[in-house]
Amino acid sequence: MSRVERIEVRGLSRLYGGRAALRGVSAVFAGGRVTCLEGPNGAGKSTLLGVVGTRITPTSGTVTYGVLGQDVRAARAEIGWLGHEGRAYADLTGRENVALAARLHGVAVDEAVAAVSERLGLGEFLDRAYGVLSRGQRQRVALARALVHGPSVLLLDEPMTGLDRESAARVTGIVADEAARGAVVVVVSHDAGFADTLGAVRFRLERGRVASGG
Repeated sequence: MSRVERIEVRGLSRLYGGRAALRGVSAVFAGGRVTCLEGPNGAGKSTLLGVVGTRITPTSGTVTYGVLGQDVRAARAEIGWLGHEGRAYADLTGRENVALAARLHGVAVDEAVAAVSERLGLGEFLDRAYGVLSRGQRQRVALARALVHGPSVLLLDEPMTGLDRESAARVTGIVADEAARGAVVVVVSHDAGFADTLGAVRFRLERGRVASGG
């Protein structure tokens, strides 16, 4: 599978009924750096992330995934996704949820789960039911699912939600490492300190339009 080294969006619009969540958004997200999507609530950040992540179909406009072009199916195999809600199976353990993601991506399950567990410091709570975990623990399991197949595109919607200081520092380091290995990393975040720490490119939306960056 070809890795995605660049994502280009052109003229993206997304309507929900009569409301425009995105209005002609164009941007380039390059590999090897972190891009932070910023803006007030309702600005269109999560919608833009969802379109880039193939979770939301745009009303108009295009998304091009490097050498894969506009092949959505091929792009999905290269995307690691952490949504605002973890959307894991509550009755499965953290380990089972991560293993399921590994199987879906066709990677060696035991090795992949062990690797992401160590990176994220999941420890013993990996073998507890996802539904009984704390918010921060669920967030770390969800991030493990996003990373388990070594994606070349990492899309994160508020990844620091519910994390204590130590976990937040670990996740910040992982995000930096993913960009350093060449991944396209796009993060929705309201935390200016997060962007500053990572030396991230800032891309700001307001009312569905590009206010700065891109």
